[in-house]
Amino acid sequence: MLKMIKGNISSFDTMGLVDGPGIRFVVFLQGCQFRCKYCHNPETWNIGEKKIELTPKELIDKILRYKNYYGKDGGVTFSGGEPLLQPDFLIECLKLCKKNDIHSCLDTAGHGTGKEEEILELVDLVILDIKACNNQLFKDLTGQNMQKTIDFLNLCQKLNKKMWIRQVIVPGINDTEESVLALKDFLKNYANIEKIELLPYKTIGVHKYSDLKIPYRLNDVPEMDEGKCKELNKLLN
Repeated sequence: MLKMIKGNISSFDTMGLVDGPGIRFVVFLQGCQFRCKYCHNPETWNIGEKKIELTPKELIDKILRYKNYYGKDGGVTFSGGEPLLQPDFLIECLKLCKKNDIHSCLDTAGHGTGKEEEILELVDLVILDIKACNNQLFKDLTGQNMQKTIDFLNLCQKLNKKMWIRQVIVPGINDTEESVLALKDFLKNYANIEKIELLPYKTIGVHKYSDLKIPYRLNDVPEMDEGKCKELNKLLN
């Protein structure tokens, strides 16, 4: 019998095009341990802030309404916030995805509170956001130690879980060839990684900080030049 557990959800995107393969139903779960300087979803930080509460079945019923749009490549992506912070809810949702033949993707920074292996056994694809590949910069950007991300990366390799890697490129922080080549070297021994993507820093979520009365720490940083970001991407080939 399905556990009567409810997930705390921040919002949905019913036609996501950049959150995994194909057209995705994206579930933004509430709660995150990180305080990334460039985060564009600060409204998801507080896991205790009640927004949308659904049981796994209620969520899957909602997702199934859009199943015809997914095609052979699309599906559902659990994002956030950090979806690993609601492991029991996530596990039940992933079981229902399997039951209903829905491709599942986990968009994560790899910082959970337990049950990561059970989650990974159920999910089809992991998109891991690696904030930095040295601990000093990682901690400066996020406020957290990077060891959990490394442990999660190693667990994905152990389970041979398909992975995409993403990193946001911020002017003046990690927008150099040296930084990108360091990321490439950091990941070179992980055979389960299908691709690495560099994402240009955007200021799209900055207005949320004033609304939430949270100081924005990159006010003087311009958006990343998309042409330069594409050139840096070529270093990963």
